Amino acid sequence: MPFEPATLDRDAGYALLDVLQDERTQRAALPALEGLAPGFADWIVTALFGGTYQRPGLDLRERQIANLAALTALGGVEPQLVGHVKASERIGMSREEIVEVFVHLAPYVGVPKALAGLRAAATAFEAEAAK
Repeated sequence: MPFEPATLDRDAGYALLDVLQDERTQRAALPALEGLAPGFADWIVTALFGGTYQRPGLDLRERQIANLAALTALGGVEPQLVGHVKASERIGMSREEIVEVFVHLAPYVGVPKALAGLRAAATAFEAEAAK
């Protein structure tokens, strides 16, 4: 069975990042990462947002639900989880839907990790309200 060539579209990656993150978030994250690990931010945007996210099969909402679940299960990545809660809202998920993702995860990932997800959601919601 032949392999499909991977699609890596830098421009599509940055365009999608504009959908998922506001300009202030991008200005805070990308230059700092670039200063610490030159080229790494561009690789993330190109490979992840311009590659993985561009694959058919899941829409953006489904990908965000998967991200919320994976980051919650992983634990210890609250800054990224807060960012994905904000991104979930930006693409049209309601706060109730986002909260329900974390509640639904409790029996699968454990109550402490689900609570950490809910705390991340509260942080993201409070940050948006403060704008």
